[in-house]
Amino acid sequence: MTLVSSPLVRIQVCGPLAVERGGQRLDGLLPGRQGRLLFAYLVVNRHRQVPRDELAGALWREPDPAAVDVRLNPLLSKLRRVFGASSVEGRSTLRLCLPEAWVDLEAAVEAIHRAESSVAQQEWARAWGPALTALFVAEREFLPGEDAPWIDEIRHQLTELRLRALECYAAAGLDIGGTEAAAAVRAGRQLIRLAPLRESGYRYLMQALAAQGNLAEALNIYGQLSECLRDELGVSPSPVTRELYQRLLATT
Repeated sequence: MTLVSSPLVRIQVCGPLAVERGGQRLDGLLPGRQGRLLFAYLVVNRHRQVPRDELAGALWREPDPAAVDVRLNPLLSKLRRVFGASSVEGRSTLRLCLPEAWVDLEAAVEAIHRAESSVAQQEWARAWGPALTALFVAEREFLPGEDAPWIDEIRHQLTELRLRALECYAAAGLDIGGTEAAAAVRAGRQLIRLAPLRESGYRYLMQALAAQGNLAEALNIYGQLSECLRDELGVSPSPVTRELYQRLLATT
């Protein structure tokens, strides 16, 4: 007897929520706004058991403990109808069971680990693709239009992931060189805009501009960093950044 595996479920939680299985879109079958939030919460926590009261707190600001089951059970029943009776396991605690699922947020986290590992090993070409994968996901807002503490927490994680992806992308672009030097410049500028107190963006931008022959602007970027750190924190650039500045200055 041949066992036929179920089609892969592809889930996008960053940007508009999208669920696809076997070429069929399933997100339109989710039970309304609360059903979409419930599904998204189970997706991002799918590797652990989630207590019912925690689920209720994720869906409603002040859930009535006596009414949790009455409000949750219909939503869970509808999810099981969409994805199968065994797709949500448990009673007092619940877990989404879609073993063949691909989730964009998980793919981005895995990709940034590969990118950072490749950068650490100075395998720049290998870092480039995973850095872009992580960046494409991290640039999309998690559950746009929704507001809750757990949503804000994941958005914060995505912001940090985006910064790490930009750092890897800039590092790879710098060392690959050629047309990728321009990509490193763009990544450096994005890093400065998103995290003006994070020195890595200034360093990557200084190096990328110097690689393009724009040494004057590269040195000017150091001045911008110095002014920003002095005004905001009352400190000077780190020794690593100062050393880069001196090295570039020596080439003038």
